[in-house]
Amino acid sequence: MLRSIQFLGSYSGFFFHRLKLHGNHYGLSSRTLLTSSRTPHCFRQFRASSIRSKSNPDAKSSSSSSSATFRSVGTTRKINFCQSCGCPTKHEIPDGEERESAICTICGKIADENPKMVVGCLIEHDNSILLCKRKIQPSYGLWTLPAGYMEIGESATEGAIRETWEEAGAKVEVISPFAQLDIPLIGQTYIIFLAKLMTPHFSPGPESSECQLFALDDIPFESLSFSSMLVTLNLYIEDIKFGKPKFHYGIINKRPGASPSEIHAYTLDYHLRT
Repeated sequence: MLRSIQFLGSYSGFFFHRLKLHGNHYGLSSRTLLTSSRTPHCFRQFRASSIRSKSNPDAKSSSSSSSATFRSVGTTRKINFCQSCGCPTKHEIPDGEERESAICTICGKIADENPKMVVGCLIEHDNSILLCKRKIQPSYGLWTLPAGYMEIGESATEGAIRETWEEAGAKVEVISPFAQLDIPLIGQTYIIFLAKLMTPHFSPGPESSECQLFALDDIPFESLSFSSMLVTLNLYIEDIKFGKPKFHYGIINKRPGASPSEIHAYTLDYHLRT
């Protein structure tokens, strides 16, 4: 497991170093990323690197042009008062930075708003996958992998194991990282780990109404809770067809205005895998 975590950390750090944007220019193409002499050979662009949304058929595939650019499509919440002293803030770009922030007009402290980290497990057992039916909003009554927000003071693996216990009553062992999926529009990053049951027992927790093992052909794809779950399970099944699971990175660009339950309203861009 330690090697898996080191793998995730090293490649995530490398990847974001390569994606660092300069000024207001977002002109890094997928070709630039994948042909740089510093790019690890184990990363290659997946043949289906951009999935056209069923709900947005006019969305352009990132693989259609080598001049595809990175664009920030997320929105930020305006912070009008200092989180330290309570005084009003002003919104401007701090010296040496590239994005607007809320700056206290009295004490000068910068109020940063950072993305949320969601961690979870894709649990393999007897050629089946464990899913939970949500008993809370959003996406009440729809199926999901056990996952949730990472908490202060825990690692990504600890959070994924905890969420699996809370939602599925299952004790699991993490095998390896499987996917990191960024969703800029809602300010979330998913890290999903492959895991296995330590004992063949599971039961729904307070946030789940059911837990069930699904054979790959029986996964309820039209009743999944979020686009992130749809992407993760599609990637896993694709990997299994070609041999064994890989490690994936991708950006889920949700259609602006789409609800969480509109799971097909997205494109998967800049998809890399080992």
